[in-house]
Amino acid sequence: MKLATYHDGSRDGQLVVVSRDLAQAHFATGIATRLQQVLDDWNFVSPQLEDLYATLNGGKARHAFPFEPQRCLAPLPRAPQWVDAAAYPSHVERLWRARGAEVPADLHEVPRLEQRASDALLGPRATPRFADADAGIDFEAGLAVVTGDVAAGATPAQALDGVRLVLLSLDWTLRHADPALLPPAGAFAPVAVTPDELGAAWDGGRVRLGIHVDLNGRRFGRVDAAAGLAFDFGRLIAQVARTRALRAGSIVGAGAASVDDAGSGFACIAEQRALEVLEHGAPHTDYLRFGDTVRVDVPGADGVSVFGAIEQTVAAYVA
Repeated sequence: MKLATYHDGSRDGQLVVVSRDLAQAHFATGIATRLQQVLDDWNFVSPQLEDLYATLNGGKARHAFPFEPQRCLAPLPRAPQWVDAAAYPSHVERLWRARGAEVPADLHEVPRLEQRASDALLGPRATPRFADADAGIDFEAGLAVVTGDVAAGATPAQALDGVRLVLLSLDWTLRHADPALLPPAGAFAPVAVTPDELGAAWDGGRVRLGIHVDLNGRRFGRVDAAAGLAFDFGRLIAQVARTRALRAGSIVGAGAASVDDAGSGFACIAEQRALEVLEHGAPHTDYLRFGDTVRVDVPGADGVSVFGAIEQTVAAYVA
């Protein structure tokens, strides 16, 4: 099934069920009012939402209305935690080599994790605001999952069983900022999908679809989300669970999608700049400036958007 959260003036928004083609929606009122409720009581609540989803797709939902992505918050506007990984070795290798650093020997063996702020996640049309246009404003497009409760010490297979939803993410980062500072809040596509909704594209904790990134209306990257992934989501979640349990609603991301073949483009500017350094001795692609627009989408095998698109324009803080 597909779920989204409409803005209703509250912090957690109003849960809606969205049709498979993203054309129609229906409030989940009477079943659950917000997504965290569903995640907290998944086995009881999700079958009721699945029934509503089937009715909506069958054209028989009496109170259906046109789905409006611009009304959406992030599917989970605030989460217990968000842990992002660097699960694509080609991304890490290019960045480290470009700055003359030695690539970690265990890069393909141990997932690298970063705790990110999760208290105020951005919706797909929200405006990301930054204080300094010269801070190296960049993005990282990738996929993430939302978990149910996962026990500490869970195996990768057990961790994979804990995946409840799959998300499309756009992490914001400041490449020139003090590394001691937390990265900015990230954004998510309007719709969260259950793994079964992906069909054959959900393959052992990998999503075998392409992430399409456009910058200011021009093609920037068409990156296969599975081809360069060294660690599936079961392995990533298990790595987090080595030291603590995960509570329902935890988000675990795979980081900026990347593949060895640079011809498909990139999911972040820093990686393109790194390649330019390696090939030409210096970067010539600029980081983002205020007014630049990034659009990220994932078409399914039928060409229809799976998650809906993230489309955001970078702007300055408003005092």
